[in-house]
Order: sequence, then structure tokens, then C-alpha cells
Amino acid sequence: MTSDATRTDPPAADDGALRELITRARVVLWDFDGPICRLFAAHPAEKVANDLVGWLAERGLRGLLSEDERASVDPHVVLRAVDRRHPRSDLVTELEERLTQEELKAAAVAMPTPYADPLIRTWTALGTRLAVTSNNSPEVVRAYLEGRGLLPCFAPHLYGRTGELRHLKPDPHCLHRALNAMGAAPSHALMFGDAPTDCEAARRAGVPFLGYARDTHKGDRLRAAGARHVVDSLELPLRVLRE
Repeated sequence: MTSDATRTDPPAADDGALRELITRARVVLWDFDGPICRLFAAHPAEKVANDLVGWLAERGLRGLLSEDERASVDPHVVLRAVDRRHPRSDLVTELEERLTQEELKAAAVAMPTPYADPLIRTWTALGTRLAVTSNNSPEVVRAYLEGRGLLPCFAPHLYGRTGELRHLKPDPHCLHRALNAMGAAPSHALMFGDAPTDCEAARRAGVPFLGYARDTHKGDRLRAAGARHVVDSLELPLRVLRE
């Protein structure tokens, strides 16, 4: 598995505001699934979500979910739905553990986001401190980064899903944890994410946001959520740093 893919089309156009956003950051808070890798590229999230729904159905608990929740392709939707109805229960704990095990399987065959590895190493070499702020399990994040040789660029600052599922993004809890641990002011940080929940968490934490969208649909969703700066390739921030 290689870290970079060859890009034949040009990256999104640069501008002074975007360049300043990238270069002034002293701390970069990375979402995991998207900017760093495609976690479910070879172990589809839809199958994981269906398996969680099936596990609930086997226990006579299918009725805990609405029709839309049962049809969701996002396993976090299933987990959050059960937590809303039975917060801090043994059922939620077991469901979350099942999701973590599926995420670990996915991490073993995840696809690195093109240019992510060199961007991470370059930002680190320039003295910028990095953290992961994710809705995925920190155990999964650690396993993936260790496998890529990237863990020293982030450790110990891996802030992922906890037993308090109400703190998942768009709640800014994991961003606050990272900033407090690193002693960083929100204005000196940059949140790098690919989902509207990342954008909202950054806004609520007072952290500037840079969106990554690998397709037009994701880009439109980020802009609709209020993202002012969105790139369609990590080649652009990498090039800015190298210049």
C-alpha cells in the first residue's frame, strides 16, 4: 500500500487567505477518517452499520431504531441512536466495542489519503504540533498511525471516541481536550476535516477550519456548513508548506 497517488489534474486554486490559514497554524487538529485515510475503503461502513443493526435485531431490539436509522450507511448513526435511548448502558458499551472491533479490521486495510503522509511529516518537520480529533476509537487511530510509521508525529495527542457518546463531534469536546493538553489557543490552531460535523465543532471551539473534499458532493456539503476554505487535494497545503 503506497501513501501517495499520482494526481494528473491541477489542485484547487490557491489564494492569500488560504495560504495564511495554512502557514500561521502552530497546532493542527486532524480528523482521522477522510484527511488521513479512507478508513472504510476496503471494509465498507455500510456493511458495518448493517451488522450493528442486525446484532440489535437478533436481541429483539430492532425497534430501538427508526426506519431511517436502520437504513443508515453510517455506523455512528446507529451507535448514537441507541445511546440517545439508553445512555451509558451496558448495551451501548457492547455496541461501541463491536464498532471498535470493526474499525480495527478496517484500519488494517485502510487506504491512505493521497499526500497525507508527506503532509503530516512536513508539518511536523516545520515544528507544527499535530493532534487527531476524531469520532473513531483512539485505539483504531493509534493502530493505523503506528502501521504507517506516523505515530511519533501525533503521540500522545490522539483524542477519539470515549464512553460519553454525547461528546462526539459536532460537540467540540475532543478539540477542547487537544487544545488544553497542548496549551494552545484556538486562534493559533487549525482544524482539518472532511465533514460538516468537523466544521461545526471547529466553529464552536473558535478554531479556524480547513475542509478536505475528495469529490464535489463533499465539497458542497462543507461549504453549506459554513466552510470558507476547502481543498480537493492535500497536494495544495503540502506545496504551500514546501514553498
